[in-house]
Amino acid sequence: MNKLALILIAIVLIIMGFLATTIVSPILIIAEDAEEDGGVDMAAKFTLLGGFEWVYPGDSYNANGETLHNIRLISPSDPYHAAQDIISHTYHYTPHIIIGVNNEAAEAIFGKDIVEAIRANDAYNGYAGNENVPGTMSRGDAMDTAMTKNGMNIFQVPIQILLGNIQFHFV
Repeated sequence: MNKLALILIAIVLIIMGFLATTIVSPILIIAEDAEEDGGVDMAAKFTLLGGFEWVYPGDSYNANGETLHNIRLISPSDPYHAAQDIISHTYHYTPHIIIGVNNEAAEAIFGKDIVEAIRANDAYNGYAGNENVPGTMSRGDAMDTAMTKNGMNIFQVPIQILLGNIQFHFV
């Protein structure tokens, strides 16, 4: 086999292994906002079998009542273990892979106005309902609507990983 084929096989095996781990331990994807001291604006649980499930940082807390939104204030030296602890406490699953996505990656993948579109949906377009009340709109709905409207440039994902705007944290 030539080197290119071996590299492609290795990449496929890594991706399959990565997805297989979601069966026993969901992946946590967090949207980090550098404008807010690296706070977490939104998060999602991902599993191969269940897909995406939105997690609202303000409703996610540890035993001390500290929220996912403030993981860099809670634990500046190890914010991802703080995130793992918060998710374990609130949702009773323990993510061992946390993917951090910053605003630059979100804008490259979903368009320059994605952050403003989410905020507009959340604050002004009726999506600011209660996350825990069935039938009301939520920030997850605001995210879904903005991302669907803007579309996704899948080719930007590997570029943003290489640029460091999407980071994988193993905890």
